[in-house]
Amino acid sequence: MKKFYSLFAIFICFFSFAQQNEEFKVVKNYYDYQRFMLNNEFKKRFDKEANTAKKIAVQNDFQEFMVKLDSIQNNALVNALVRVKIREDLNRLNINNQQPILGVNPHKSDLSKNADYPGGFNLMRQQIMDLFYTNAILSEKKIMKTELLFVVEKDGSITSVQAEGDNFAFNRQAEIALYLLPEKFSPAFIDGTPIRYRFRLPLSMNFE
Repeated sequence: MKKFYSLFAIFICFFSFAQQNEEFKVVKNYYDYQRFMLNNEFKKRFDKEANTAKKIAVQNDFQEFMVKLDSIQNNALVNALVRVKIREDLNRLNINNQQPILGVNPHKSDLSKNADYPGGFNLMRQQIMDLFYTNAILSEKKIMKTELLFVVEKDGSITSVQAEGDNFAFNRQAEIALYLLPEKFSPAFIDGTPIRYRFRLPLSMNFE
């Protein structure tokens, strides 16, 4: 699975995502803006060229720049993931936060409403795959699998993301993609009160 770019076919939306925490939001907005600016500059070069061969060369240069930008953005997202995990670990140790991050869930029969993702979990999996940086995965396996554990907070945001699978790089990219989801959950409720709720989501991807 590789990313391919069509010249001038990048559509960037500059808005604050509901789900993303500040670290991921800043990174994504910054690199979305860089793609937007690069797209404009290459379009100008492309339009100025009358020769077909030179137009093709401009398009190839554009694709090469976008691949490099993807790699640079992924490094920034990995750093954001490290910062988020450190902050969440520190919060877990806070004396005022005694509730276990991944503690035992209430029984489903006790819930007046379960936590849900807008559009359902199939849409959520598709969005994770769309956000997944596949070029970071070096493996001879055709199918990669992991399980994503995470907590849906009372405000519907996602925290405490952990991926459990055999491939470290695949796990890390799955965690990043989950933090980048564009929507918040609707939280779980007990007797009309929102609660924190833990999920386990199996994820597999085909790399043929």
